[in-house]
Amino acid sequence: MQNIENILQQLSQGVYVIGVADGEKVNAFTAAWVMQVSFSPVLLAISIHPEHYSYQLLKQGNVCSVNVLSQKQMHLAAHFGQSGLKDKMSVGTWAAAVTGAPVLQESLAYFDCKMSHEVAAGDHQLVVCEVLEARQLNVGTAMLYSDTGTMDNSSELYSAGS
Repeated sequence: MQNIENILQQLSQGVYVIGVADGEKVNAFTAAWVMQVSFSPVLLAISIHPEHYSYQLLKQGNVCSVNVLSQKQMHLAAHFGQSGLKDKMSVGTWAAAVTGAPVLQESLAYFDCKMSHEVAAGDHQLVVCEVLEARQLNVGTAMLYSDTGTMDNSSELYSAGS
């Protein structure tokens, strides 16, 4: 495979901040691997690394929000894409959705979800979530993964022969 990281950038996918909660414990992470998988019920699939703290909160709390970022919110994508920050949730304005999942008020829109089931997928888990509520919060153009360039350092994850 030739330059797979560049070719994968051609897939049309958005950039999202996923808010997770287990009671009072909350966290958020940047995800580009989110897609709708069903109309009835409305289901979204989220890809998440099982060793991350956010995955543990999602598994325990069974709720999340999918917050759609705008093209002007690269700073939020970068911030929530970092692991190990002590006060990650200090950036942005947050409110609780009906499920208790944290919602980023600056996002274009959000989906409030409860976890349905999950499937192992390579080094990630695909978590399928049922959408319970969706709201438009702001106006703008959604950020695409291709807009982020090398922000996620994904090229380091591919072997030299790819």
